[in-house]
Amino acid sequence: MKNKSHRYTTTAVSLHWLITLGLTGTLALGFYMNSLPFSPAKLQYISWHKWAGISLLLLALFRLGWRATHPQPSPPAGMPAWQHAAAEWTHRVLYLLMIAIPLSGWLMSSAKGFPTVYFGLVQLPDLIGRDVELGKQLTALHVWLNFALIGLVGLHALAAVKHHLIDRDDVLSRMLPFLARN
Repeated sequence: MKNKSHRYTTTAVSLHWLITLGLTGTLALGFYMNSLPFSPAKLQYISWHKWAGISLLLLALFRLGWRATHPQPSPPAGMPAWQHAAAEWTHRVLYLLMIAIPLSGWLMSSAKGFPTVYFGLVQLPDLIGRDVELGKQLTALHVWLNFALIGLVGLHALAAVKHHLIDRDDVLSRMLPFLARN
């Protein structure tokens, strides 16, 4: 399903940037809290990190649903097929990571025996039983997935800038409408 327009919907753009800000903050909090010694403050940061992760999971699922029901713009005229395919696969992996990362964190918490209490109000069910060794493996997976996300987001951003500065097409202005060329 392709969109005859050269722009994403306002909802798609808003979700893109809301999730971008949320991921940036959640990643920063995750790196910061891991550098802290065990303390009540660290436990609070871990709770906030979990709340943000579950919120981002819900936003990513909503965004995926939005994308499935609202056509995206057609690729710019003249874009090589391999670049379009690379962009499609990059987006698919980004969506996969936006879902896998919070799920791996939730699984990790469950395996370590620490409940996930959404906004301190709703205790989410443990996804698996307590298993300390599995908890360690899921911690490593959670970290690895986050580094993969950082790398892929960097590639995604570089590709958008390349399209704007070198190819001089409208790929970046679709998500940053104020950059639209006349």
